[in-house]
Amino acid sequence: MQAVGLTSFGGPEVLRTFSLAEPHAGPGEVRIRVHAATVNPGDTLLRSGMIDLGAVEPPYLPGMEAAGVLDEIGEGVDTDLRLGDHVMAMVMPIRPEGGAYAEYVVLPVSSVAPAPAGAGHARAATLPMNGLTARLALDRLGLAPGRTLAVTGAAGVVGGYVVQLAKADGLHVVADAAPADEELVRSLPADVVVPRGDDIADRILDAVPGGVDGIVDAALIGSARLAPAIGDGGGVAVLRDEDSRAVSPAELRRRSLSYRVIYVPDYVSDRARLDTLRRQAESGVLTLRVARTLPAARAAEAHRLLEAGGTRGRIVLEF
Repeated sequence: MQAVGLTSFGGPEVLRTFSLAEPHAGPGEVRIRVHAATVNPGDTLLRSGMIDLGAVEPPYLPGMEAAGVLDEIGEGVDTDLRLGDHVMAMVMPIRPEGGAYAEYVVLPVSSVAPAPAGAGHARAATLPMNGLTARLALDRLGLAPGRTLAVTGAAGVVGGYVVQLAKADGLHVVADAAPADEELVRSLPADVVVPRGDDIADRILDAVPGGVDGIVDAALIGSARLAPAIGDGGGVAVLRDEDSRAVSPAELRRRSLSYRVIYVPDYVSDRARLDTLRRQAESGVLTLRVARTLPAARAAEAHRLLEAGGTRGRIVLEF
């Protein structure tokens, strides 16, 4: 099979095409003929050597989301999925088999769900990892309906999903947006849109005096900068370890704030939640956004586009 990966870490130019042995589904597993794999920030971190791959042998295959056609079902698999079904899955590149940048991926059946009906492979591929990240962030904050949530990076894919899922959960949502993105973020629909910028905490407080009940920091602004906008007893969910940008433990204790680092592999085998996301996409609760599709052989170009910033939707590689 053809796969895209790397043998040494570096810039986008290290990505190239490999011919690898075709994998087959074993007990408890299914195989997907991949037609679409998204390009996510985590893929660029892996490519640049910032993710610990442990004992994984090269070539290292990035890719955390795939959509395609179910074409093998392993022995003893109890599933309502059938050969030929359009499916989607979250894939962990740190496993020995690598990630989703390949014509075939073999996964436990618990990681695979039907794709949203009528979505097409490219759009379906944008949902598993990004959607589960948004769902996990909201679950970890645990806000009750009627509470207020702020979302940074709301115009991005994960941030957009957070806004839409939060609204479906009955939350009041304050979201940030650059001027060019304000119409998009209002359409999600955020209840209040505030300007992006270094003074984002002040803008949130202008909208919600006393502070919000929770914040999901999809823009990676840093919890230390955002903490003033959270009311005492509230919480913040961050999508990456923060080091020096994190709110101090002393402030967390003093203000009874909860602090959650979102680790999406916690949901990698949660087929029920993935299937709920599928139904929400079919009903229009979630909007699947593709910025651009490229042939898999142009993965280096896709990484350059992502790292240049400004994409509103996922770049998708087609196999």
